[in-house]
Amino acid sequence: MTSTSMRRPEESGPADIFYNETEAKKYLHSSRMIEVQTNMAERALEMLNLREGEPSLLLDVGCGTGLSGEVLEESGHSWIGCDVSRDMLGCARIEREVEGDLVHDDMGRGLPFRQGIFDGAISISAVQWLCYSNAESETPRLRLHRFFQSLYRCLRR
Repeated sequence: MTSTSMRRPEESGPADIFYNETEAKKYLHSSRMIEVQTNMAERALEMLNLREGEPSLLLDVGCGTGLSGEVLEESGHSWIGCDVSRDMLGCARIEREVEGDLVHDDMGRGLPFRQGIFDGAISISAVQWLCYSNAESETPRLRLHRFFQSLYRCLRR
């Protein structure tokens, strides 16, 4: 393997370009990717330690094709997903026909939700993208700050 084939996806450019139609299809058809994402979403939901039998409104940051959202739905919760990739969201809407509401947004610019709307949030394989700049005018520190400040604001206390 060459050093370029071992690069992390985050080092290849902005997430909205990396997660194109080809990459989105992998999340639809790769049984390995589906299994890993599903297991991680189940664990994230478990870590939220929500009240048993009480449906919650949850945020899925970097929801992609809706794999994590399906786990949330199966557990009786409602969810809203946000993702920077139009192609991933398109697969979620058209191919997966997810139940959750989907928002096209860059989490590094801050989340566009009302204060205290969500009971909890999960993010599978997305937050690490904040450690990279999408443009020279952006810094990872500022992207991280905007994201976590807005996440805190939109979570119920």
